[in-house]
Amino acid sequence: MRLSDASVVIRPRNAWEAMDLGILLSQRHRRLLMASWAIVSLPVFALLSLLLWDWPSLALLLFWWLKPAFERLPLYILSKALFGETPGLGQALRQWPRLLKPQLLASLTWRRLSMSRSFLMPVMQLEGLSGDARQQRLGVLLQRNAGAARWLTLIGMHLEGALWIGLMVLFYLLLPQQVELEWNWQSLIVAAQQDWLWLEHLTNVFYALVLVAWEPIYVACGFSLYLNRRTELEAWDIELVFRRLRQRLAGTTALLVMAGALLLAPTQSLWAAPASTAKQAVAGPESPRLLQQPLTSQAAQDSIKAILEKPPFKNQESVTRYRFGEEQAPKKDAKGQPPGWLKSLLESLDKGHFSTLGKVLEILLWGLLLGALAWLLWHYRDWLRTFVGWRPHPRKKRPPVRPQQLFGLEVGSQTLPDDVAARAAELWPSQPREALGLLYRALLSRLLEDFQLPLDIGDTEGQVLEHVKALQHPQLESFSIELTRHWQNMAYGHQAPGAQAQPQLCDGWRQLFGPGATS
Repeated sequence: MRLSDASVVIRPRNAWEAMDLGILLSQRHRRLLMASWAIVSLPVFALLSLLLWDWPSLALLLFWWLKPAFERLPLYILSKALFGETPGLGQALRQWPRLLKPQLLASLTWRRLSMSRSFLMPVMQLEGLSGDARQQRLGVLLQRNAGAARWLTLIGMHLEGALWIGLMVLFYLLLPQQVELEWNWQSLIVAAQQDWLWLEHLTNVFYALVLVAWEPIYVACGFSLYLNRRTELEAWDIELVFRRLRQRLAGTTALLVMAGALLLAPTQSLWAAPASTAKQAVAGPESPRLLQQPLTSQAAQDSIKAILEKPPFKNQESVTRYRFGEEQAPKKDAKGQPPGWLKSLLESLDKGHFSTLGKVLEILLWGLLLGALAWLLWHYRDWLRTFVGWRPHPRKKRPPVRPQQLFGLEVGSQTLPDDVAARAAELWPSQPREALGLLYRALLSRLLEDFQLPLDIGDTEGQVLEHVKALQHPQLESFSIELTRHWQNMAYGHQAPGAQAQPQLCDGWRQLFGPGATS
């Protein structure tokens, strides 16, 4: 590793600036990182999906659990690219089996849920440390930037979820309207008897695509945090300054040596001094000659120790009470005594009032906690009723209010003729839209009054058909589907029904409800 070849500026940064550097580094090599991640991870995802086709959630869980194995390849690419040795795609893929060997079992078991995984992975992969040496190294690295690494993982989890949900919502928004009328997400979830495994696997594919874009950034941010920590510990920036200084002075070193030799030549006789003089010059403090002096080295050491044991070098204080943080010394008045209000306050605390105040605060905190729990139970009572099985005290049911209009159509029985089918047949030749509207309004009125369906003003035609399907009435369901199809074609597509639709719909109405009154 040659620091002078680094493609980024080596200097100490704060944690968030270091992660910004990781994002820029991943953007510089995003094509290589995303392509290598996709080539390595997507075949594994496809294999898990095929083997566990009936258990898509388990396939997704296993794929998520294998993320540390995939993360080693982006780290290898970034570590090489940092020092100007960016590998090709083929070279990086050939190195991946070798990168999997060291400590793979530990990475996928007890280290899998580590919140600092991206920050600590270079210790194993780039430094090759394990055992006690690894633990000692982690103890030094985690003294700083550990919190930033955990925040990186936490933010990454939320970002993955947000992008995953965003892709699913985008897929739903791109569905054609006709397909949306035939089914919706609620029907897909409720209809468990049908085979909707393809939809679950499709959402799993969305998550795999999210990882292709996000995981290289996550690895790069953790790697930049690791580099920043090593820069602080080993002073890489200072080392680079000295290397540049040495390169500048390399050309003048020989000239300086020659000049020094010429200047020192006349003084060679001074190096031939007697050996006794040299020995006297190097005599240490333990020399007998120095021990005979009035101030011996032992006395000097004792004097130094005595001075260091006294203030201001050493201040001992015995504290027998609680104090909060760095307390300031109490201000004194002009006579050197503390203020009277401070003295009375301290005396009241010593008499036990502090414990009483603590109990009052404890009661207030417990009250706030219980109040918050009660508010949460009340606020999410509908959710608890649905998913937990909690049922509040039954209330008196109010009679449902029947809507008088649906889709802008009057559905009250008083607005309909006595013989709906006959009136629709009269309107059909000249006014087919009004004829279809009459039949559809009459159908909605019958569903509200005869079958007591809980239709709402905001329901769509597709939701009305779902309510009709729940009645388990095949003849009514078939008639409703046919009438709804013709009504939608006329109302939204301005397509008039064929001539054969009129007797079919009118006869279907008479078979279901008869030719008599509307209610």
